[in-house]
Amino acid sequence: MIHETAIVSPKARIGAGVQIGPYSIIEEHVEIGDGTVVGPHVVIKGHTRIGRDNRFFQFSSIGEVPQDKKYAGEPTRLEIGDRNTFHECCTVHIGTVQDKGVTIIGDDNWFMAYVHIAHDCIVGNNTIFANNASLAGHASVGDWAILGGFAGMHQFGRIGAHAFCGTGSIMTQDVPPYITVSGTPPVPHGINSEGLKRRGFSPESIAQIKRAYRALYRSGLSLAEAREQIAAMAIDTPEIAPLADFIADSGRGIVR
Repeated sequence: MIHETAIVSPKARIGAGVQIGPYSIIEEHVEIGDGTVVGPHVVIKGHTRIGRDNRFFQFSSIGEVPQDKKYAGEPTRLEIGDRNTFHECCTVHIGTVQDKGVTIIGDDNWFMAYVHIAHDCIVGNNTIFANNASLAGHASVGDWAILGGFAGMHQFGRIGAHAFCGTGSIMTQDVPPYITVSGTPPVPHGINSEGLKRRGFSPESIAQIKRAYRALYRSGLSLAEAREQIAAMAIDTPEIAPLADFIADSGRGIVR
């Protein structure tokens, strides 16, 4: 299932049922899992390992060297899980030795056209990146998070699980789990309650997450006081624990 115009290194490891379209290039250190579809004019290079049943649309560039002047040709890596979709012109780069040396993308993610995932980023599972959403180096995105079109995250920034970042949001601080933000600078607008309902969160859990949101954003408490109150809530409501842990671990500070 490899088109006659594609250039595939004999050293690349290609799984069963993989399709590679016209004029695509697969270099020697690439591993592609079963059932993956690579469209036309796609370049996959570097020490890149791709799981099964992924799809890459035309003109995507996967496993390119980092846009980092410190990079000196080290054999750093890119790891992509299963069932991800990369639409037209997506770019994903390998890691750097200044971090863990690997960029990681999980399973079941949906990347629309022109999405950029920079070096050393970590993307969880079931995320959605709308057109032109971008992560700068060393950023991370939790499971089920959504980035609207043209949203961007600063280097070393974090977006928590189930967060929703509106169109055009430029985030220079961390976005906690469950929170909806929009604007530049981004402003919190409640929790992503509709998303939580779709993912099976009970009404009781959603109500408790709203309580935690009010403690963090509407109570007038200092961040330290709000963090203490949310940690206490997490004892009886496990769903709040990711929020409490995220706030405690924030290095850049949170959107507030």
